[in-house]
Amino acid sequence: MNARTLPALLVLAAGTLTATPGHAEATLKCTMRFDLASWSILYKHAAGTGTITCANGSHLKVKLTANGGGLSVGKSSIKGGKANFSDVTSIDETLGTYVAAEASMGIPKSGEAQVMTKGEVNMSLAGAGKGFGLGVTVGGMTIEKVP
Repeated sequence: MNARTLPALLVLAAGTLTATPGHAEATLKCTMRFDLASWSILYKHAAGTGTITCANGSHLKVKLTANGGGLSVGKSSIKGGKANFSDVTSIDETLGTYVAAEASMGIPKSGEAQVMTKGEVNMSLAGAGKGFGLGVTVGGMTIEKVP
């Protein structure tokens, strides 16, 4: 080792000792209360509104739309449904399009539960409703902030 490399190595070593360790951002628990109405005849469409609330006090009014296709027929509505989001780092991570596959049969529907995913964020939905339905569909639900 020559006289030039020793000071350079000492500077590098000092930099690694003073570097701050990286840390993951804290996770945030968020839930959504919603009302949703849907119909299907081969094509399935649902629309509704909701409010997302997080443990840090943030909240958003949102619009829900869902579209999908498959072999289905039915009409239903859910009032006062609840959704739980997997841990996120901000309320904005709850927005976007979630995908899911669904199989249903019911006359009248007494309740519905479903898990949807958007990348690393999952949303589990549950709610009591009324209506009828029969079929298998694949599609997505989009959650958008109400302006």
